[in-house]
Amino acid sequence: MNREIVKKEINWEGKKLVLETGRLAHQANSAVLATLGETVVHATVTNALPKEDTDFFPLSVEYEERLYASGRISTSRFIKREGRPSEQAVLNGRLIDRSIRPLFPKDFKNEVQVIVTVLSYDNENDPAVLGLVAASAALSISDLPWNGPIAGMRLGYAEKEFISNPLETELESSELDLVVSSSDSKVVMIEAGAHEVPEQVIFEGIKSAFEKSQPVIKLIKEFATTVGKEKMTYEVKQVDELVKKEIVEHVRVNFKEKLFNPDRGARDRATGEFREEIYKLFEGKLSKSEMAQIFDKTAKQMVREAIVDEGKRPDGRKINEVREIEVEVGLLPRTHGSAVFRRGDTQILSIATLGSTSLEQLIDGMEGEETRRYMHHYNFPPYATGEVRRVGSPGRREIGHGKLAEKALQPVVPDEIEFPYTIRVVSETMASSGSTSMGATCGSTMALMDAGVPIKTPITGIAMGLITEGDKYEILTDIQALEDFFGDMDFKVAGSEQGVTAIQMDTKIDGLTFEMIDKTLKDARVGRLHILDVMLKALSKPRPELSKYAPRVLVVQIPPKKIGEVIGSGGKTINQIIESSKIDKNTVIDINIEEDGRVIITATSEEAAAKAASQVENITKEVEPGEVYEGTVKRIMPFGAFVEILPGKEGLVHVSQLENRRVEKVEDVIKVGDKFKVKVLEVDSQGRINLSKKLAAD
Repeated sequence: MNREIVKKEINWEGKKLVLETGRLAHQANSAVLATLGETVVHATVTNALPKEDTDFFPLSVEYEERLYASGRISTSRFIKREGRPSEQAVLNGRLIDRSIRPLFPKDFKNEVQVIVTVLSYDNENDPAVLGLVAASAALSISDLPWNGPIAGMRLGYAEKEFISNPLETELESSELDLVVSSSDSKVVMIEAGAHEVPEQVIFEGIKSAFEKSQPVIKLIKEFATTVGKEKMTYEVKQVDELVKKEIVEHVRVNFKEKLFNPDRGARDRATGEFREEIYKLFEGKLSKSEMAQIFDKTAKQMVREAIVDEGKRPDGRKINEVREIEVEVGLLPRTHGSAVFRRGDTQILSIATLGSTSLEQLIDGMEGEETRRYMHHYNFPPYATGEVRRVGSPGRREIGHGKLAEKALQPVVPDEIEFPYTIRVVSETMASSGSTSMGATCGSTMALMDAGVPIKTPITGIAMGLITEGDKYEILTDIQALEDFFGDMDFKVAGSEQGVTAIQMDTKIDGLTFEMIDKTLKDARVGRLHILDVMLKALSKPRPELSKYAPRVLVVQIPPKKIGEVIGSGGKTINQIIESSKIDKNTVIDINIEEDGRVIITATSEEAAAKAASQVENITKEVEPGEVYEGTVKRIMPFGAFVEILPGKEGLVHVSQLENRRVEKVEDVIKVGDKFKVKVLEVDSQGRINLSKKLAAD
């Protein structure tokens, strides 16, 4: 079957961006092939009719990495096929989802699936942003109702200049990694990692990304005009307006006091009881699902009106007020560091663990192999919200929240030279009422300081909200769960006193104006610094000493040419060092040798680490004439004995140097295993060591 292949292209910030359709995936609702440099991404859109009584929009976004895209085969000996999505694939999928979801009609309940597959990757041009552009183009030419298009833009920042579509190598030295999704009038999504960059620079970057996205939006519009389908119509189930009006009035009259109860537990119980009351009062007139939707929409409108018209929040706080904060450190006696951070009804327990550098996480992905030395993992058990549900492996939300808090702390974690440990922080959500990822950020800071990790500066985080009513709006500081659920945005900002380290912004409306973004960043800074003041009262700086249960690390610098001597044939020498340095059977020692000659010794006791370090120093030490060593006889020959003076380093004691008398046979005076002092006579041009037993005794 012959199908027309349609292409549109532009020069986008010095690179050719190509959108194409008609070549692949003909049975999908729409499919777009997007190319930037030699990175090629394929996006498809499919849909199905809504399921009965669906009260949410069932959109799924899948981001599929393929190792063949970069010409790689998995390094696993047993599994060569791509399996579950990598962490980065999950994050990229969430980035696209958060960008496109708010632009669907609120009453559209059809099942929609967007699949973005990376087909070719040149290790330079970012497939995530290209995938976002491809998804936007695919939705624009589909017959689905969608208020796009949008475009994504990634910016770096170095030497006070923004870098458009930075290469991977440029991001390594960039102070900022900023991704912004924009429509032709507003900003829809923001994701950023930064090295304590001032809010004003972040704001200027967002504006720059918006402007640089406009040519792509124009391209997608032209593309849709050429090949786009006519948009579908869809049915919205209608309810009896008279019954709906009665329910709304009943809620407004009887539920207001309960809705604005500052005690979340009491409010949640009252909500459940009031729902049951509505079900009984209006039984047979509407389905429970329809009544629940009317109740939720009415409660939502009541909260929004109170905030915008009266400046009244559900828990009684001021618009810019942070909830009550409590911080406790050193809670768990056998962990290396621990902290509990509570803000309102949100409570996080963070635990820090230190380990050998050999415990770095090895990541085998489309970009190749890389290691991660600092890790943060976030857990959200059902009891955090008082629910009963299945407990399984981490979902996309847990992965996303964990990575956000990790990104926030990464710039202040000491490098391996200063602090040669692998660091893992786990944040357990003990109770949730909004902003748990930012709670995990604050908890991580305190746990690391409690563990004695010399972070450069403490990091805090806060979630900001938005309520819009017509032309009026309010920016909310430190949103709780109800304000997140009923509000228009979740704008998380983390950073230090000096600047921002991480941002994640989602919206439920068609986007934010620059005025809203500017005010949010400024208000967030005020809130963050308030939180910082409270945190530092619990622990003002990292503890000067590590926990007695944390492993001890010593670093010995040796000449790189000596690495082979420390390792020995088949690892014999290094294994000998490990075994001989153990204090008891419970001692664990790990030795890693870097290419630059750094020998990193990690042990469960300081004594064992020092013992191993001493042996490494002795092995690599340059033997000098005149030095005296305690040696052990290793081999006996007719002309003398070979004596080990340092681990793996032997010298010859000639038969004439054994005693102050004539010795006929070496075996007459010494045997293998004997220990005695020897003196170095010389080290010849070939590195051979000549020793004397008789002179050492003088």
